[in-house]
Amino acid sequence: MAAPHPKDSTIDVEALIVGAGLVGLTLGSALAGAGLPVAVVDRADPATIVAPEFDGRATAITHAGVRVLQGVGLWDGVAAYASAINDIRVSDGDSLLFLHYDHREVGDEPLGHIVENRYLRLAMFDHARSLAALNLLAPMEIVEITRAPDGVVAELADGRQIRARLLLACDGRNSSIREAAGIGVTRLPYNQTSIVCAVFHDLPHNNIAHERFLPGGPFAILPMKDVDGRHRSAIVWSDRNELVPALMALDEAAFITEMAPRFGDILGSLELAGPRWSHPLSLLHAQSYIGQRLALVGDAAHAIHPIAGQGLNMGIRDIAALAEVIIDARRLGRDIGAPDILADYERWRRFDNMVLAVVTDVITRLFSNDIAPLRAARSIGLGAVNRIAPLRRNFMRHAMGTVGDLPRLVRGEAL
Repeated sequence: MAAPHPKDSTIDVEALIVGAGLVGLTLGSALAGAGLPVAVVDRADPATIVAPEFDGRATAITHAGVRVLQGVGLWDGVAAYASAINDIRVSDGDSLLFLHYDHREVGDEPLGHIVENRYLRLAMFDHARSLAALNLLAPMEIVEITRAPDGVVAELADGRQIRARLLLACDGRNSSIREAAGIGVTRLPYNQTSIVCAVFHDLPHNNIAHERFLPGGPFAILPMKDVDGRHRSAIVWSDRNELVPALMALDEAAFITEMAPRFGDILGSLELAGPRWSHPLSLLHAQSYIGQRLALVGDAAHAIHPIAGQGLNMGIRDIAALAEVIIDARRLGRDIGAPDILADYERWRRFDNMVLAVVTDVITRLFSNDIAPLRAARSIGLGAVNRIAPLRRNFMRHAMGTVGDLPRLVRGEAL
């Protein structure tokens, strides 16, 4: 913790971002990179949250997400650790019918990439520290935040104040900022918990991602970078809440034995490549994305099932839209916290996020069962989409995040 500062020590910025996670640092980089003075505050110590044992998850970043990270100067620090997704194969249990996405049908670029969260964080912290307009305060506690018609004031634990025009909540699905603002949420439980880990396997994954729908929940195999010549994949295994504690308690050999029938033999023998983590799953959607001098971003506004790997990507598209309306307003000399500017952000993102939340919810509930008529209909549906090339390509573009009213960063243009 920094030494105490005089009570009258004040940090003046345009935007105060609470949360230095993947969303908060990306948003801070976008705004500060365009010359907007911002402060990013988080109670967590950066040294702790970039440690390998902090978070073993790997994140799928769509083609659109990569464009945004390139546009804000983050991708160069990530690319060396990213594994391309060139193909996606979707199947329903052991059905012979499947859906196959091949990136060559829609261009030369990968459908997306898989990156370990640790390397995303390392790159983001390094880049944040290089931006003159970004004041990173971590670890730092915020004692109180006051929002008024003319601005925002945050009291820090060391006695300093931050004064800003706009408060941006990037503090996750359990957002204290959202709660303090009195913004309600819609929550839908799934009775599922995801087990996250990485595995070594004998055969190369050839940059193919697999999504397997099983009665207990989806099972995803995501291609990762090799380590010391050993092939790796990330696993996101969703199963019923009541089964997961026993699975997590298994020793490595028993866990691999339990996983193997779900994984299949496509990549040879398996070995755990690190610890296991578990995360309960639910859908969350804020009843409003904005308030007085406030905007919710990323998981503070919405959180969905990991079935389609779109969680962070929804947040990245939030960032691209919000940064665009803020920077455009500032260039016109406007107050970036004005209600109509925040309303533009909410209109741009709320419907898109809601549609994706509903679609992933329907798919999760439709496929997470073993009802014979539904199973047959699902398999026929996957096979039919696979045979209709225009429809298949349209689904691929949606998965890549390149459909709809796209912000400049998503289109590969500068802010």
